Amino acid sequence: MSFDKILVAIDMSEIHKNVFERALSLAQKNNASLMLLHALSPEEENSPLPIPPNLTEMYPAAGNDLTLEIWRQQWQEFERQGVEVLQSLAQKAIKAGVRVQYEQIPGSPARTICQVAREWQANLIVIGHRGRSGLSEMLLGSVSNYVVHHAPCSVLLVR
Repeated sequence: MSFDKILVAIDMSEIHKNVFERALSLAQKNNASLMLLHALSPEEENSPLPIPPNLTEMYPAAGNDLTLEIWRQQWQEFERQGVEVLQSLAQKAIKAGVRVQYEQIPGSPARTICQVAREWQANLIVIGHRGRSGLSEMLLGSVSNYVVHHAPCSVLLVR
């Protein structure tokens, strides 16, 4: 099977390097284009924790302007780091002779990946899998599990 449009789901975990390398190799073999995608989400393990709307009712001092400003700064730094990772990976793809573009979109990672794959008409999604199973996957959810069951195209899981 040949792939010409490969969507690469990038997060800020260490596994993203393996995901990218596998996708880059496939793109070179198939003369395919890559779309590097990072979904900005508080669900991601390195993101700033969201401030719950009812926090100020429980702890009035927690919702002051200083707290919100600190959170905004942390979120902006998280966004900046995401773009830097995408730009760095895109440069590697260009040096390898692969056509590449990238996007960073706020939203639920699983749904965003499937939506972008549909809109971009990808015929393969390459995504990392952390190896959660059983109760931890049920309680914490699994982006890769959702994508496997809802993607509009083939999915390659990378560990």
